[in-house]
Amino acid sequence: MCGCYEVGFNFAETFSYSKDSIYQTSKVKHDKGLEWVQLVEDKDDKIVMQHLLIVGKPTEPNIIKHWRQDWLFENTDFYMFDVNNKWKFLQNPKSDVKGQWTQKVFQVDDSPRYEGSASWVHVDGKSYWENTTDAPLPRREYTKRQDYDVTIRTNRHEITKEGWIHDQDNDKVIRKDGDADFVLAQEKGLNTYVKVADSKCKSAQDWWKENQAMWQLVRNNWDNIFAKNQDLELKQKVEDKRLYELLFALETTAKNEEINKIITDFVK
Repeated sequence: MCGCYEVGFNFAETFSYSKDSIYQTSKVKHDKGLEWVQLVEDKDDKIVMQHLLIVGKPTEPNIIKHWRQDWLFENTDFYMFDVNNKWKFLQNPKSDVKGQWTQKVFQVDDSPRYEGSASWVHVDGKSYWENTTDAPLPRREYTKRQDYDVTIRTNRHEITKEGWIHDQDNDKVIRKDGDADFVLAQEKGLNTYVKVADSKCKSAQDWWKENQAMWQLVRNNWDNIFAKNQDLELKQKVEDKRLYELLFALETTAKNEEINKIITDFVK
């Protein structure tokens, strides 16, 4: 999964179950981008990959720190998304995760997003991993939609000759206290990653060399919070700013004390 990729982002709402006669489906999304997937950590039981999106003109590229994915072997500790920026800590027996890899997905500010455990399957010339888990609304939705609360995502990552694909079957769910989940609509997603020469992503590689130390401090502070092994709730904004806005505004030389204060201010 590491390296330079031309990425295609494709989403379409397939079925709606709304009882509202004027319900409007989400628009079909087709988008493309160039993305560098940086290997941050590589151990026998842990792999960390940071996605960096390259936008703008090739002569004047702009780098956006995108999502991050960690893969942990036979992991037992989970932060499972609930609703309204809340995650429940769950500890599974070792027998439940034997031979499995957990994928932990993080926001652009390294706060939690969603995670799940499953086995990588290698059969009939195919290699893939598939899991269903609860997640917050994706950015392309929560800026436009307020009529549902949770995305129940079935994620399939499959290695291909060209690179890899992220295949998704998602339920858009209304979740309210005391009520059963209601599936408002369903969605198909297909993100394709086609490998290209690493040289095309040199700007992102250079950006990471300059910024990696600061983001290591960010990850360390989150790890300290996760190590408490307790339910987690985060504020949407502090002083009318989102967490990623405050972290993205930091200098590469930012001190740990400043980073720690920004992050802990968002923890309820």
